[in-house]
Amino acid sequence: MILEISQGAIFGIVVGIAVVIALIAFTINRILKLKIKKNDKPTEEEIVAEEINRVLKPIDDDQTAKAVNEYKEEDE
Repeated sequence: MILEISQGAIFGIVVGIAVVIALIAFTINRILKLKIKKNDKPTEEEIVAEEINRVLKPIDDDQTAKAVNEYKEEDE
């Protein structure tokens, strides 16, 4: 015997499943946002400094390093 289910009941079941999926997605989203906020994000200055240090080579010559430091002081 085939169960006779009305269209309204089927619609209610489908909507109920969609609501459960939406609630699960919403809670996962909230949890992930809280975890991201807890992590210490580096500031923009730290990111720039890391990128510059990654790209540029350190100055080995003392005379050149002194000239660069003097130039930086004059620039400020």
